[in-house]
Amino acid sequence: MGKMNASQMLAHLNIAYDIAYGKIENKSSFFIKLLMKLFIKNGIVSEKPYPQNSRTAPEFIVAEDRDFEKEKKQYIENLRKTESNGVEYFEGKENPSMGKLTTIEWNNLFYKHTNHHFQQFGI
Repeated sequence: MGKMNASQMLAHLNIAYDIAYGKIENKSSFFIKLLMKLFIKNGIVSEKPYPQNSRTAPEFIVAEDRDFEKEKKQYIENLRKTESNGVEYFEGKENPSMGKLTTIEWNNLFYKHTNHHFQQFGI
């Protein structure tokens, strides 16, 4: 589907969790972070679905082949960790690109991203 196969899509979804949990450092410039906060944040964290064919940030691009079972296992672990951490963990948690987010904004971000790609693959 599109430019990603299923294993790349799962790896792409895992990157969002890796950034949220500090496993990957976001190296965006101050200017990019400001633009994200002012112009892009609401589209990402609101309940409105992502538009199709929206642009992907470079740090989320997975060009190389990945092992499907490994990525699937990691994705399930990320979901379980997020559930285990609960609401309190995410309330006011800093997003490296958009600043502090509410629990609802984090929830929307994770849900919309997953739903967007699962729909692409007919899941």
